[in-house]
Amino acid sequence: MSHEEFMRAALLIARKGMGFTSPNPLVGAVIVKKGEIIGSGYHKKYGDLHAERNAFADCEAKGIDCKGSDMYVTLEPCCHHGKQPPCTDAILAHGIKRVFIGSSDPNPLVAGKGTQILRENGIEVTEGVLKEECDALNDIFFHFITTGLPFVTMKYAMTLDGKIACYTGESKWITGEAARNHVQIERLRHSAIMVGVGTVLADNPMLTCRLDEGRNPIRIICDSRLRTPLDCNIVKTSREVPTIIATVSEDRETAIRFEEAGCRVIKTSPKNGRVDLNELMKLLGSERLDSILLEGGSELNWSALEAGIVSKIQAYIAPKLFGGSGKSPVSGTGVPTPMEAVMLDNTKIINIGEDILIESRVKNVHGNN
Repeated sequence: MSHEEFMRAALLIARKGMGFTSPNPLVGAVIVKKGEIIGSGYHKKYGDLHAERNAFADCEAKGIDCKGSDMYVTLEPCCHHGKQPPCTDAILAHGIKRVFIGSSDPNPLVAGKGTQILRENGIEVTEGVLKEECDALNDIFFHFITTGLPFVTMKYAMTLDGKIACYTGESKWITGEAARNHVQIERLRHSAIMVGVGTVLADNPMLTCRLDEGRNPIRIICDSRLRTPLDCNIVKTSREVPTIIATVSEDRETAIRFEEAGCRVIKTSPKNGRVDLNELMKLLGSERLDSILLEGGSELNWSALEAGIVSKIQAYIAPKLFGGSGKSPVSGTGVPTPMEAVMLDNTKIINIGEDILIESRVKNVHGNN
């Protein structure tokens, strides 16, 4: 196997931690001796052993001596004490000869110090193996660790003529089962899911992750005037799934009703009479909430773009046409000229069942990487 193939093996197991490591990164590691993988590990959940130490534990469980072996790890090994001791210490203690790294760690506590320690102790280090793929694995972590703000992914499903619903308001289902299952994976990947009150009033959603052995994201409703029904599905299940209602309303009596039902009410300063999304992001970031899947309606989508909080767009496109006066994914005021459009780059096109997913990064977003 080549260096790239060993790193792909590390990437594959790293993804097993998706949804459970936040706000830590996803990391995978494999140990190779005489051209064969003798041990592997990944960061399973926040607070648990890191990938490198799990890989060493795998070797020990098999009774294999890994002295003189190579290690392939998707992210630069840490060199500081946190929930776990430094992984550089474990690498040195186990006599690893060479370390191959995918991504450099932008965490100021690491940021090149991990590789420096390894080299100073006689270990040969090769960086940038499958760097692009390894970086993509941790776009959320890289954004959060460098900005302190949640990585926001705007997701929507639309027809080929740009409609998110029929003129009657009916929208189930635009995309097929495979695309809808992919959305559940994204709900697992993100720490929270956010919608506007209009979506709650129109669809009465649950906003949970329906994958087996999945984890429900924190649910956030942007509800400037506290119009969310107390008997809606989200409020009724707020004791089982953490739920935040963000508002600018001064109606303390209604806020108390939501809190008694199990919701947490967050009040921001008003911005044009609505929730200040920048202020909300700073507050959520300070609470170590690293990512949000925005599944709001067209008005909230525009507000989020206008506020500059969106890092990535995910557009699921179904090969069908609705015609008529159905809504588009983004409404609001919009831009006055094509020159002032929200610009996207790093576009990827992915076939998912009968549908297409187009992913793009938003250029010039606040703190975007």
